[in-house]
Amino acid sequence: MPKIYEVEPVTRLEGHGGLILKVSDDGKKVLDAQFNVTTTRFFEKFVEGRFMEHVPRITPRICGICPIPHHIAPTKAVEDAWNVKIPPAAFKVRELLLQAKQYSSHLLHFYALAAPDFIYGPFADPAKRNVVSILKDLPAEGKMALEMMEYGQALCAAIGGKSVHPIVSIPGGLKNPFSEEHRDFFLKDWERQVEYTKKTVEIALKVVTDYWDVVANVGVVPTWYLGVAKEDGTHDIHDGMLSICNPEGKIKRYKPQKYLEVIGEHVTSHNYGTHTFIKEVGYPEGVYQTGPLGMINVAERMNTPLADAALKEMRDKIGTNPIHNVFAFHWARIIETVAAIENIGNLLKDPDIVSTDIKTMDVEPIAGRGVGMVEAPRGTLIYDLTSDEKGICRKANLLVATNHNLGGIDKLVTHVAKQIIEQDALKSIKLPDPWVK
Repeated sequence: MPKIYEVEPVTRLEGHGGLILKVSDDGKKVLDAQFNVTTTRFFEKFVEGRFMEHVPRITPRICGICPIPHHIAPTKAVEDAWNVKIPPAAFKVRELLLQAKQYSSHLLHFYALAAPDFIYGPFADPAKRNVVSILKDLPAEGKMALEMMEYGQALCAAIGGKSVHPIVSIPGGLKNPFSEEHRDFFLKDWERQVEYTKKTVEIALKVVTDYWDVVANVGVVPTWYLGVAKEDGTHDIHDGMLSICNPEGKIKRYKPQKYLEVIGEHVTSHNYGTHTFIKEVGYPEGVYQTGPLGMINVAERMNTPLADAALKEMRDKIGTNPIHNVFAFHWARIIETVAAIENIGNLLKDPDIVSTDIKTMDVEPIAGRGVGMVEAPRGTLIYDLTSDEKGICRKANLLVATNHNLGGIDKLVTHVAKQIIEQDALKSIKLPDPWVK
């Protein structure tokens, strides 16, 4: 009889997940490995029959970590359905809101979710491997991390009305302008945040150096990648093209409205979440990854100088393009963090950011279908909304980061399980001494 190992819930992620590992009765062969979403949220049905302009107020409840992308993407979908154009200032303030969330969320992930394993070692007592221990043992670094996360969240609240479930974005623009007082307040602290970010890059590079044997050899699995980038290949989380990269590095870009021509959904018997895949190659060969590494792999360059230099350093060090090293997700996340704080500074210095011309006044509902897409901190977010002539939502299709990543996670979990169980990789992998013992 096969041995079955089950972990539920898998912690350090949003939502509910479970891990199942099946091995042969002698414990030497991996038979199956699955990461499963163990609940469903029904938001596609919740919004049917609701006013279209209410959808951006409902769907941020999908995720407490990334509610702002779930606020902006449906607003863009409504505007696409109703042929609404927004003022340039509204576009810039929305981007500032997204960049603020990108900044705070990536730092939360790196410092609170990932850093405990790196600092204490992956085999340390789980009671020790948490952010509370980091605050106790590394108070200066912990204080810095909290101040960085607070800066991003406070900026989200100043723009969005609330830091977790924003209320500012409406079809046609924004409910309220961004005040000069808030602009001056966040601009005053921006340079310190840049210095903090540079220190975070130093910490991340130490992690990469110390754990290079792991980065280079564990979970190196060629897959497809999906993300958002400008038509010329510039990294963009707010208003780019749907971009896919094959395992050999060939990139194609599509308008977001064409996503159904690119992405398919596969229903598995063991998972509440669908496995998405690239249609041109089918399932399961076409499963892909999204999120920071997906974004890095579909981009030719970053849109800010410090982040672009960091990207070049990453590509030179790893030596492949695309990068298939799963632990490079952490490095890619830090590169996006650098881009976020640089973009925040550029936007805060833009005179349009405090403009009062932030709302198109002649918004009228029409029958139509619209697609809105942004990049959430953990992957590409696509909203497809259909409106009737009265402005009632009649159909919704949402593709969130969880869907995009499930097939790729299964593939990675299976690969790493085989490395550990069948190849006894832990004996040959060199781990550094813990930073804190």
